[in-house]
Amino acid sequence: MTTAPPSIPNHAGAPPRLQLSGITKRYPGVVANSDIALSVLPGQIHAVLGENGAGKSTLMKIIYGSVTPDAGSVAIDGQPVAVRNPQEARALGISMVFQHFSLFDTLTVAENVWLGLSKSLSLAQVSQRIVQTAQAYGLPLDPLRSVHTLSVGERQRVEIVRALLTNPKILILDEPTSVLTPQAVENLFVTLRQLSAEGCSILYISHKLHEIRALCSACTVLRGGRVTGECDPRQESNASLSRLMIGAEPPALEHREVKAGEVVLDVKQLNLACQEQFGVGLHQLALQVRAGEVVGIAGVSGNGQKELLYALSGEDTRAASGSICVKGRGVGKLGPAQRRRLGLHFVPEERLGRGAVPTLALARNLLLTRKDAVGSGGWISGAKLQAQAQRIIERYKVKCGGPQAAAKSLSGGNLQKFIMGREIDAAPKLLIVSQPTWGVDVGASSQIRGELLKLADAGCAVLVVSEELDELFEICDRLYVIAKGQLSPSLPRAQATVEKVGLWMSGLWSSAAAPTEEARHAEA
Repeated sequence: MTTAPPSIPNHAGAPPRLQLSGITKRYPGVVANSDIALSVLPGQIHAVLGENGAGKSTLMKIIYGSVTPDAGSVAIDGQPVAVRNPQEARALGISMVFQHFSLFDTLTVAENVWLGLSKSLSLAQVSQRIVQTAQAYGLPLDPLRSVHTLSVGERQRVEIVRALLTNPKILILDEPTSVLTPQAVENLFVTLRQLSAEGCSILYISHKLHEIRALCSACTVLRGGRVTGECDPRQESNASLSRLMIGAEPPALEHREVKAGEVVLDVKQLNLACQEQFGVGLHQLALQVRAGEVVGIAGVSGNGQKELLYALSGEDTRAASGSICVKGRGVGKLGPAQRRRLGLHFVPEERLGRGAVPTLALARNLLLTRKDAVGSGGWISGAKLQAQAQRIIERYKVKCGGPQAAAKSLSGGNLQKFIMGREIDAAPKLLIVSQPTWGVDVGASSQIRGELLKLADAGCAVLVVSEELDELFEICDRLYVIAKGQLSPSLPRAQATVEKVGLWMSGLWSSAAAPTEEARHAEA
């Protein structure tokens, strides 16, 4: 992404498209936003940057009408407005594309888009407008296709086209590239630059500093609910943006010479039919992870990652016993608790619901996978549990109300740090992690990645499933790519490029693209 951001369209003398003054929002025990001022010009692509818990999401929800501020004012094109709900926001020309899509799988593209528009339009009219808008912005979509047949990138096009059909003056994008291939990111940026040139103001939230530098012409930095800086990101480096955001530059990760040991995880001829109507079946999957190495699986969401992780964690026990082996033992039919006793620990993508029970205290959530505080007869030592939770909170700098804070009270990034800490602290023999730094700020991301490397240095076999290519390139020794329920050959990090992995994400690899696992170790 080396293309320079467009210069802001000339609107000399025009008032700011969006002006926030003195925005304050308090919740019990925390001030999410404190006296925030923000100004966005017509046609400007404006980044909002901040670490987890900085108040970005709350501020965007206030602009979009989902949250009511306790104090402050909002003006659009110089006119004071009161945005009481999303419907009023849309009427004022404000649209938002959320990180998690809000689409119904069983409906067509046109039916999904129609739900968010005025019912004065017929379904046929909406279909026609979808085609026109999609062509105008280079976002090809078939309005008659069912959403369940679309890739994740295509689903995001649906969300963007739905937002564009409201003719927005202000478009809010929350982590818009987290599920896209590098090629799809480039296409999205072309669309956003076109919108900017037409006068649409864009608020862009992302933890990916290189994207902000490539796309945005202004940046407001939040820390602890306050504005701590404003800059032109085109004039900044990743390091300087990190300092603005977290007050320091994250330490560089130390790459070490890998001395891979014995095979800890050995998957061979893993075949599983999909259980869900819109699921993905697994076909002839084969992979190995050795002690002391970090192996990554790249891919666009929805290509079989969820099904593979269910099979590896023990939540799906349909696999043949010998198709999944941990330290030479077939575990295909064993459940999660039995696999944990063999040293396999797992961090799921879904933090609330699978990684943690929302209403339970952090200390109690340790009991989901840890039994350190459980004595003979099943008695739980409250003191040990408290101390264990406090140790993890301090080591990973988890912002919370202490060990008794409910899991649901934490921001997504802080809950992720706690769950990661819980599993790393168990000193596993095999750690399988899905999206380890998803939605986590740059400082915490660096810490988590560093801990994964330390774990591997201590002899643990680490398997990381992530949609963040930069993350995989930074910490992995080898990569696989998953597409349509199939795994690519193993690819050493030195041979991996963004272009190659991006192509492989579409399933474009051949059996000769890389040496097989057995051949690679035979050569060694």
